[in-house]
Amino acid sequence: MSELRVEIDGGVAVVTLDRPERRNAFTSAMGRALGQVYRDLDADDEVRVLVLTGAASAFCAGADLAGGGDTFASPDSAAFSASPVDPPAFALRKPVIAAVNGHAIGIGMTLAMQADIRIVAADARYAIPQVRLGVLPDAMAHWTVARVAGMAVAADILLSGRTFDGHEACRLGLASRCLPAAEVLPAALDLARDMAVNVAPMSAALSKRLLWDTAIHGFQPARVAELETELHLRVMGRPDAAEGVRALLEHRHPVWSARLSAEWKDLPES
Repeated sequence: MSELRVEIDGGVAVVTLDRPERRNAFTSAMGRALGQVYRDLDADDEVRVLVLTGAASAFCAGADLAGGGDTFASPDSAAFSASPVDPPAFALRKPVIAAVNGHAIGIGMTLAMQADIRIVAADARYAIPQVRLGVLPDAMAHWTVARVAGMAVAADILLSGRTFDGHEACRLGLASRCLPAAEVLPAALDLARDMAVNVAPMSAALSKRLLWDTAIHGFQPARVAELETELHLRVMGRPDAAEGVRALLEHRHPVWSARLSAEWKDLPES
């Protein structure tokens, strides 16, 4: 946990990769800690939205290369995984916003691709350059990048390992917003705070799970329609469905009562 910082306020958990002296370079300890933090925050009903960012001035410079030529030596343990953060952000029930406030290289970028929403710094450098280092992209990037931005974009950036800026990241569909670096985290927090107050937690969780499950399992439109109907029936007639309408008509913030910790049920896979 010494390589992460977690701050919770108003239903928003800010998770900061916290190795500024190494531009938040990724280590195996950081990966284990991030997975544990994800699990803990997903189980906490007081947390509605997560924001993942890096201690200034980078997001994550990629794998820590302090080992030089041995950085990617054969692992000593059979437990090695190229996806070292378990669970990935897309498997959480809470929305995850990546506030990519500076350079995101290698696993820094591939971890950001696991988030639901990405806001990037305009003048920072982004790359998934593992093919230039004799290894290959990780953290399920062959799937996330292709699903988020399409096969052509995935082939472009994964097979070339080239570097691009925040403007191009948005043009390619890898991020939804591109801002000056100093504005990235404030913008992510504004969005997260609005969602934490105004979005029903169960509705967000079910919608997120259906969105990602459709990508994972390749649900066809008819199956999506069936699942949307099933999930509507889970929430219609429940207190939050009445509260959302009342709050809108009364011009006030809603007070949500559903609790994921007690009421969650996974979607069927087929």
